[in-house]
Amino acid sequence: MVSHTTVERAQRLKQLHAQYKPLVLPTVWDVWSARTAVASGFPALTVGSHPLADSRGADDNEGQTFEEVLAAVKPIIAAVDVPVSVDLEAGYGQKPADLVAGLIEVGGVGLNIEDTVHSDGGRVRSTQEHASYVAGLRTAADDAGVPVWVNGRTDLFMHAQDASAVLDEAIERLRALEEAGADSLYPVGIQDDDDLLTAVIGAVTVPVNATAHPVRHDLERFRRLGVGRITYGPLMQFAMADAMKDMLKRWAP
Repeated sequence: MVSHTTVERAQRLKQLHAQYKPLVLPTVWDVWSARTAVASGFPALTVGSHPLADSRGADDNEGQTFEEVLAAVKPIIAAVDVPVSVDLEAGYGQKPADLVAGLIEVGGVGLNIEDTVHSDGGRVRSTQEHASYVAGLRTAADDAGVPVWVNGRTDLFMHAQDASAVLDEAIERLRALEEAGADSLYPVGIQDDDDLLTAVIGAVTVPVNATAHPVRHDLERFRRLGVGRITYGPLMQFAMADAMKDMLKRWAP
């Protein structure tokens, strides 16, 4: 039976996306970082696959099994009283229904799903294949009675030598994900390109997610461009590592 708290948190995450433009979701990786972000005033969080893997001595790109990821995020979700979304990479080879069931079981109420299939040589799903997977996630969440927030990600820009050359293909893919039931869209790799961000945002009707560096990027710029959602990927963990190194330098032998 699905927890009433999980349903309420899922509903709250949806409300927050409508309330904040953009909604900033600090990307955390353990109980300490999650509690620290909540204490800083954030109403929702996301667990990133890269920082989670780094914190556990594993590799990103599905270097952990789905079961290992669930075991790692369960105490994070339990430690805070805000909605938590989880980066589930390309799905760890799971069927959409199993992916959603596992997420809900540990209290997660949102997910990222990308089109680079790490378990199959790093190939990129076709537009229709990725849209079908997202549609499966939407159906599974609806069947479970939990409005899981689905953040549909594409890596087309990131894989391209010239990001602008794949704009039309990326927009076609993002529109297909929106039609399949994605609540927001995540075109990775264009956070520093105003023109590409503007083109993508203008082509879809749901919030567009941008990756931000918590020190080097500017929230007002993203707001002005119309970005609807911001996450940090591994960049907050990288920034904290840089700060830690600076603090420790004068103590090093």
